[in-house]
Amino acid sequence: MRTARRYLASEIYRSSAVVLIALVGLFTFFALIDDLDNIGPKFTLLSLFYLQALALPTRLYDLLPIGLLIGAVLALAGLAQRNELVILRVSGVSGMKMLAMLWVITIPLVVGAFVLSEVVTPAAEIKSSEANLTLLGRAEGGRLSSGYWFKEPLPDDGTRVINIARLLASGGVAGVTLYQFRKGQELSSFMQAKEGHFRDGRLVLNDVTESVIDPAARSALADAVQPTQPLVHLKTLPEASFRTTLTPERLIARILTPERMSILDLLDYIKYLKANKLQTERQVVALWRKIAYPFTLLVMITIAAPIGFMQTRRGSVGSKVFIGILLGVGFFMLNQLALNVGMLSKWAPWVTALVPNIAVLCLALGTLIFMENQHQVRRYAELRWPWSKRPA
Repeated sequence: MRTARRYLASEIYRSSAVVLIALVGLFTFFALIDDLDNIGPKFTLLSLFYLQALALPTRLYDLLPIGLLIGAVLALAGLAQRNELVILRVSGVSGMKMLAMLWVITIPLVVGAFVLSEVVTPAAEIKSSEANLTLLGRAEGGRLSSGYWFKEPLPDDGTRVINIARLLASGGVAGVTLYQFRKGQELSSFMQAKEGHFRDGRLVLNDVTESVIDPAARSALADAVQPTQPLVHLKTLPEASFRTTLTPERLIARILTPERMSILDLLDYIKYLKANKLQTERQVVALWRKIAYPFTLLVMITIAAPIGFMQTRRGSVGSKVFIGILLGVGFFMLNQLALNVGMLSKWAPWVTALVPNIAVLCLALGTLIFMENQHQVRRYAELRWPWSKRPA
């Protein structure tokens, strides 16, 4: 059994590696063609290759499930075509035992996918964002046309809203605007700064212009009474700092899409959003999907099992690969549909993340069990419904 498992593992690993190299290379080539328009005096061809190299872990993360599915189908179909699966079946290995062997073979890939998801991909995404800032002067992610927005509570039950126009490659921020509100959402001060940076839990701003609004301004404007004192006091400061719950890590989390963050960073960012009474549904769903991601590989190998176990006369290797691609694309579309419908319908996050995987796993297991016991099922049907008996 151990020898057979090692042989199956070598075949599946080799086929999956070839498929993944082909898929990652194909998608990288298309991305290179798409970004050729950005090449200029500052953004050279070498810079383009660097950015695409940083995107490789993310592409591998996205393509690993379907690459494993196609690779496993190729390997199992090749074994069936050479009658090697028949030898295993004759030696007493049932379909369910074969599936258990495939699950054991997938465990190293699950561990590798977890490391890729938690360590490699987040680090590569952060490097890619920094490179985009340096080379192209922009960073994608959760940025609106007006910049990045954050909200946090103040000790006096007030609220502070922070707007950051752009991020700097050095880790600082530029074009910072602060709005401070008293209890009751009454604006108390307005501050603008050219640049800033984080230091010891504080946001330090340079070249600051602050407008402090007098508490009596609201009543004076409401009563249409000419004030005896200025209602707004303008101050210019070379430097100002204040304590904030915003950190460089949470700022980076705002740049990255939730699926590209590590589980620990996601938990910290969800805690930050809840503390500031902001929506967390998207991040919680992403957390559950990241937890379910290694389980997706087991689902893919389970889908590949009944396709690969099909007798050669019922389908060539090419047709099996085509079926595998269709099922992989269908599974991806089902996941995306569940994500969008779940967000709109306010489904529980675990339902959005796990139900498609569980449904497809049960369907694949049912198909495999039916293929394993199809003769008994046919005999039972002939005994129960004699008219369904095939003519001799």
